Amino acid sequence: MSGLVRAGGRETLAELSRFRTAFYGCLSARADAFFELTDALLCADSPTRTPVELSLLAEHQRGYGSLYGALNHGRLDTESLRDLLASLPMPRFEGRIVLAVDASPWLRSDAACSPDRLFCLVHGRNGRSSDHVVPGWPYSFVVALTPDRTSWTQVLDAVRLGPADDAAAVTADQVRAVVERLIASGQWQRGDRDVLVVMDAGYDVMRLAWVLGDLPVELVGRLRSDRVLRLPKPPRVYAPEGGRPPRHGKEFSLARPASWPEPSVVTVNDTARYGKAEARAWDRLHPRLQQRSAWIDHDSELPVIEGTLIRLNVDHLPGDRDAPPVCLWSSATGATPDDVDFAWSCYLRRFDLEHTFRLFKQSLGWTRPRLRDPQAADRWTWLVISAHTQLRLAAPITADQRKPWEKSTKPGATPTPTRVRRGFRHIRPHLAHPAQGPKPSRPGPGRPPGSRNRQPTTHYDVGKTVKRPATLTERDGTG
Repeated sequence: MSGLVRAGGRETLAELSRFRTAFYGCLSARADAFFELTDALLCADSPTRTPVELSLLAEHQRGYGSLYGALNHGRLDTESLRDLLASLPMPRFEGRIVLAVDASPWLRSDAACSPDRLFCLVHGRNGRSSDHVVPGWPYSFVVALTPDRTSWTQVLDAVRLGPADDAAAVTADQVRAVVERLIASGQWQRGDRDVLVVMDAGYDVMRLAWVLGDLPVELVGRLRSDRVLRLPKPPRVYAPEGGRPPRHGKEFSLARPASWPEPSVVTVNDTARYGKAEARAWDRLHPRLQQRSAWIDHDSELPVIEGTLIRLNVDHLPGDRDAPPVCLWSSATGATPDDVDFAWSCYLRRFDLEHTFRLFKQSLGWTRPRLRDPQAADRWTWLVISAHTQLRLAAPITADQRKPWEKSTKPGATPTPTRVRRGFRHIRPHLAHPAQGPKPSRPGPGRPPGSRNRQPTTHYDVGKTVKRPATLTERDGTG
């Protein structure tokens, strides 16, 4: 304990204890069993293959029946837990908060009795030709990125997508709620730079920019290489024959360099991982919206959403792999060279979220339990998020528990989440433990031996069943 104090660990221990106490306050039914299950997940020495193995650890003093009782019948105040996560110290890029949005599926191909499953796209290892769909529960995550080159992220929110949900609308509501919590907790104040939100090509970044236009956010997303945008409309010229002035300029096809005018910003930087990085930016590029299916709730004329297009070229990817150009779209206009470099560098940090997903699934066993009820899956997801948050808070005071064949951590560098988990058992005795000990009880009789279950379980179909109308006439039923 004296070593922790010398290293400035007293404040870290106090902050971690406050989080544990507040996390326990977010639990109501089966709170003690839920809290002990979280501690067992934190102190396990090996990857979690099944929750039943956690009941055998010393940190879990109850039987394995309480484990599933907490997941199936426990109650967790997710709104209070979201507020708690937003109030923690936030990593910043030069004083600016950078968030990342992405989805990861919990695959349940053999769970025919589990409701609310969707067809989730799984990327194959041999390119796009090997991609396939598997039934599962997709979850949308919002995390705060760190400026350092680490595998740590700060998870702020998770939402499960249902069959009747519009992914873009759910993402917009999720980002809005996260940003409003950051403002309410004092993480963002008037006069600060806008919160930057980065996302991959699976999101309609331009639609999200329009929906979230009233918030202090800037959105940066990757575009497909076959997208066609429009240049700003030309100045109006008097025409004797009259007619409506144009709303859009000439076409800007990402696949046809001949349609590109001279860029407004050009930057060249030398990087350690990617070699020379050249970025070219064009201001006030926007899509020409023609289909109303995604804008069915927008009654007036479809908007013109202007932003900055950034085309990034690097010499190579890590491992000397070929690097195709990346096209990004930012919702901010009038970007300076520093703004362009900041946008694409933050987008590259988005891939840290993939390390968090791998940690959740391979080490913490996020997708291991075979739970039937999706609400139980939500509770387990929040348990994993709270465990990951405690690992992140404990990282500065955890000794590097490396195995003989692993590389040593560089001096001053933060240990990886897996190594912090190995040393969490030594920190736990110095932390707050609000959960009470188990009380002696007698198991229930259960089903009589030899009797059959005469209530067959309901089977559920997979996939989206709600089809959005394509026109206003179809939506209003006036056709």
